[in-house]
Amino acid sequence: QVQLVESGGGLVQPGGSLRLSCTASGFTLDYYAIGWFRQAPGKEREGLSCIRGSDGVPYYADSVKGRFTISRDNAKNTVYLQMSSLKPEDTAVYYCAADYVPLITPDGSNCLAPSTYDVDYWGQGTQVTVSS
Repeated sequence: QVQLVESGGGLVQPGGSLRLSCTASGFTLDYYAIGWFRQAPGKEREGLSCIRGSDGVPYYADSVKGRFTISRDNAKNTVYLQMSSLKPEDTAVYYCAADYVPLITPDGSNCLAPSTYDVDYWGQGTQVTVSS
């Protein structure tokens, strides 16, 4: 059974940090692009970061560039999202998704688009709340 499970969410104060994990079971992540997304109440799902399957090249949305770092550990079948300098507007449910994306545009736009990812390869999400 193919499954992605996010973990690491929680409540954090503004300026704080969290590390989210996305662990796969039922398939290996090695050659898949993995994306991190978030969705706040009343807003569309937003692409934050993704990492290329072949060589681990990362891509970031402007909203998180310089604050978030994506990485992968193929041995653990896990992709991480290290988040720092968190702001209240980062509050959302965070999701990861996986798909085989053979060609990623130079700006990573297709890798960051939720529509790129097969509906069967999404996690259930983890809540991140940034509040004092």
